Formats: sequence, C-alpha cells, structure tokens
Amino acid sequence: MTQSLLVAVDVGTGSARAGVLTPQGALLGRAEHPIAMNRTDANHAEHDSGQIWQAVCTAVRDAMTFAGARPEQVVGLGFDATCSLVVRDSNGQPVTVSTNGEDRWDTLVWLDHRALAEADECTRTGHAVLNYAGGVMSPEMEVPKLMWLKRRMPRSWGRAGMMFDLADFLSWKATGSLARSQSTLTCKWTYLAHTMPGWQADFLARVGLDDLIDKAALPNVASPVGADLGVLTKEAADELGLTTQCHVGAGLIDAHAGALGVLGAFTSDVGTIDRHLALIAGTSSCVMALSAEERPTSGVWGPYFGAVIPGAWLNEGGQSATGALLDHIIRWHGAGGDPTPEMHRAIAARILELRTQEGLALADRLHVLPDFHGNRSPLGDPFALGVISGLTLDSDFDSLCRLYWRTCVSIALGVRHILETLNTLGYAIDTLHVTGGHTKNAVLMGLYADATGCTVVESSAKDATLLGMAMVAATAAGLHPSLDAACVAMRQGGRERAPDPAARAQFDKDYRIFLEMLRQRQAIDAMV
Repeated sequence: MTQSLLVAVDVGTGSARAGVLTPQGALLGRAEHPIAMNRTDANHAEHDSGQIWQAVCTAVRDAMTFAGARPEQVVGLGFDATCSLVVRDSNGQPVTVSTNGEDRWDTLVWLDHRALAEADECTRTGHAVLNYAGGVMSPEMEVPKLMWLKRRMPRSWGRAGMMFDLADFLSWKATGSLARSQSTLTCKWTYLAHTMPGWQADFLARVGLDDLIDKAALPNVASPVGADLGVLTKEAADELGLTTQCHVGAGLIDAHAGALGVLGAFTSDVGTIDRHLALIAGTSSCVMALSAEERPTSGVWGPYFGAVIPGAWLNEGGQSATGALLDHIIRWHGAGGDPTPEMHRAIAARILELRTQEGLALADRLHVLPDFHGNRSPLGDPFALGVISGLTLDSDFDSLCRLYWRTCVSIALGVRHILETLNTLGYAIDTLHVTGGHTKNAVLMGLYADATGCTVVESSAKDATLLGMAMVAATAAGLHPSLDAACVAMRQGGRERAPDPAARAQFDKDYRIFLEMLRQRQAIDAMV
C-alpha cells in the first residue's frame, strides 16, 4: 500500500521552508528558498507576496524531490507564516503598501514598526480588546498597520478588496478559500475567539476601521486550527507539484506552529501544561505558555483562546530582536564584519575558551539590556532602547567575544524576566522547550538553562515548526480524528539539559543587575 504523506510549509522572515513528513512525524525531506525584503526606511519593511508564493512552490517541489515522494502520496498540506499583512484588490492582484508605490511590495513585514503612533493610539482607547493583548497594542499587530495604511496611503486603501495574515494568504492561494485561522485573527486582528460576536465593532469604529470587515473580506467566524479548508485548486496543485486530492488545513503564525510542535503532545493533560514554556528562537524570540484558563498578563500578549490548540488559552511573550541583535553586535564591533554562521561559530568557540580561563565571571562588569528594537515583553514598550554598560577602548576579537557573551546573557535574562512574570500569574514554568535557529548556538542553549534555572528540552524533531504544521495537515486530511490526537501520535520527544547549580549565584546576581538597569533606564527616560 502506498504510504500517505504530509507537506508542511513554514515561511519565516527571510525564507520559505518546506518539509515532507510521515503521519508519525518523521521528516523525510526538507528544502528552503529565500524571500526578498524591501527596506525604504529603518522602520519600514515589505515583502512581495507573489515572490513568497513562488518561493513556497520551489521549496515544496525540492522537498518532494529530496524525500523521493510522489505527488499522489501527499494527502495534507499546512502553511504557517510570520504575522505579516498582505493587501490585495478584489480581483486578487497586489496593492502596494510601500512608499515607493510599487505594487509588488504588497506585504507589511511583521517587524515593520511604521505604525508606532497608531499602536499607542489603540492602547490609549483602553478598550476591552486590550485585555486580550497584554494591555498594550504592539506595532507588530495588524490593526495599527491597517490604521497607518488607511491614513497614509488612502489610494491603496481604496483599491484594497482582500487583506490577509500571510499564513491565510497562502491558504487562499492554495484553495481559493477566504477562511481565516483562529490563530491569526485572534492574535493579530483583535478578534475575540471566546465571545460571540468575535469582532468588536465599537473598537474598530473607534480607531477608524469601521469598514475593515468588508474591505479585507474577513469572515464573521474564524476557522479552528487544523480545520479542513478544502483541496488544492488545479492551478495551485500544478505550481506546487501536488494533486487536487490534497487537503489544506487552517494554519498558524510561525511561532505558534513551533509551539504546537513542541507542546501539542501535552494537550492530553491541559491541567499541567502550564509547567511548560515553548521558546521559538531565531531572528526574534517568542515564548508560548498554555493554560486551561485565561490568565491576563500585562505586557504579555493574550490570553488568546484556541490560538494553538482547541480549548487552551495562550499567553505569548517575546523579544523583538535576539538572533538579529547578535548579528547587529557583530556588524557594529570593529573586530566583527559579516555575521555569517562561520563567524558566530568562531565567536562561540572563543567564548568557550575564555570561559575555561575565567569561568562564569567572564566580562562580569559588562552588562547589556537587549531592547535594541523595543521591549515586546514583559514591559510592552516598543519605544524601549538597548543599553550597554562597561565598555573600554578594547577593540580586538576577544572584546567582541566578551560583548557577544554578555549580549547572550542579556537575552537569556530577558526570557527569565518573561517567565517569572508569567509565574506570578499562576503558571509554574520549570521546563523550556526550545526550537529554532538558537538550537545551533551552544552559548545560548547553555544560558537558557543556567540563567533561567529551568530544564531545557531541545526537540528531537529535525524541524519542530514543520512538525507542527504536519500535525495540522494530518488533521485536515483526516489521518487523525482531531488536532489533539495528531499531536499525541506525532510527538518526537527531546533531549534534556538541567541547569548547572554552580551557576545559580552568578546569574542571580546578573539578574538583579538586569532589573536595576531597567529601573535606571526608566528613571533616565523620565528625566528626558
């Protein structure tokens, strides 16, 4: 009998990745294709959604080749993507969101911060929707971006006929369905999945988006994660190299797919799932905490109902620049240069040598606040700035390594700040499930255990985010009776690392300094 297979697609900030997996969760083949980004301003970032779709198609075809899979074997497909905003007209053609006026740039990238003022305006409304967004609206959410577009680019707004989170756009390209995922709408569009109606018309009117539902072709009700949105159209099947018998599941935001891949198996015991935190760490970092009841937390996004798994509430914290911050440190330092993987590895190797000589006290008068792109959580302050204390005139390679080390320490302490905030609200987090690019960084992986005091689990899955989307694809294809069942059947386990008890005193001290630097920054900002 021919084995049924699944295709999972993960669209990140710089590339589209595709995998071919078995119904048991084994990854048979994986491929990646780059996507372009247009930067016309420090706070502006745009994608070409058509180019993203072509990158997806290339990645899927290559993954199928690497897996030795035949198109007719693939019965399910799932898309995740960054929470980027795609604008199309009523005929499905791209509409520019760029100040350069080119229609190809029709997508506001998740990290685009042009709508800072609009986000602040949303926060100042004090509307009840903010109770389910951490109390503060982020410029990385869609509503502020939509406000900016309507006000600053009225011609584009007038031409718009459909607007999507990127994951929903890909599902639409694949099936023609205008359904939207509960993951995307609940987390980024102020849709409240736990109420009827989900859309809060008074809030949308208050921020000038009373025409949004019609203008964006939004549904009244979101589709649960993993819901069957239908089969591939003939055109999409041909482009992807699959068949029209392949079902497409309602997808997720990319970090949420990673959370599903590492936490989904714990859905059989939702009562204790709040001991586990998913850390999806790459260019930026997202932390995902699930619970059986809603736990509003200031400065932490959510609580979102059913945004990852049915019946569970999600709190989502994050750091807007982590891998990107380490790249920046390398570019910025005189001994740095291009932040290639080889450069990161060379720095990590030298740090380990210096640690052997100097121990945990390495550069312990050098301290960093990592908020170079604002503080997403737990402060909810997009205007926060990074701080470095303890610089000298040294500019050699070792000084770069010391600064890199202490920047890594600050990133790990930022995670600790988030999880300790969550633990004051009823969580009992003692285990971090880490996935993403940071698993390749030995310095960070050690710090995530030692600086937080948590056990760190690195998923045995070759790509936990693709695994999460394969769970969605399997559910849509009917290979498992529910998303919960798919998660349990396809779980991959992981490798554990306990914190080093000997490191506790050092990182407790570092954390006290970290909190004091936050207090001092706040005092200085007040003076300004």
